Amino acid sequence: MLISVICDEEKKSEKGCQGAPDWAIEIVSPSSIKMDYERKVKLYREAGVREYWIVNAERETVTVYDFEHGKEAAEYAFSERVKAGIFGDLYLTLSELDL
Repeated sequence: MLISVICDEEKKSEKGCQGAPDWAIEIVSPSSIKMDYERKVKLYREAGVREYWIVNAERETVTVYDFEHGKEAAEYAFSERVKAGIFGDLYLTLSELDL
C-alpha cells in the first residue's frame, strides 16, 4: 500500500498527482519487499520524490530515505520518534499508530 503526500496544489487533479509526490510512504508486504527496497528507491529518487519511507510492519521498522537533503538511509524501530524531513516539526512514532 502506498500513501502519498502532495504539498503543491498545482500537482493535484481529478486523476491524482501530476508529477512526483513530495513524500511517499510504502507499507510493504512480503511479496513486494525487493521491489520497495531496491527498484522503487531508485525510481522515486529519479522522479523527484523528496522523501520516501518504507514501513515494514512485520519487522516493526521504518526506513527513511531523505532525498531532498541527500542523507543516507536511516532505519528506525516503531518505538522510536521519526522526523519527517520535509516538514520542520513533524515527528511520528509508528507504534502509536494503528497500522
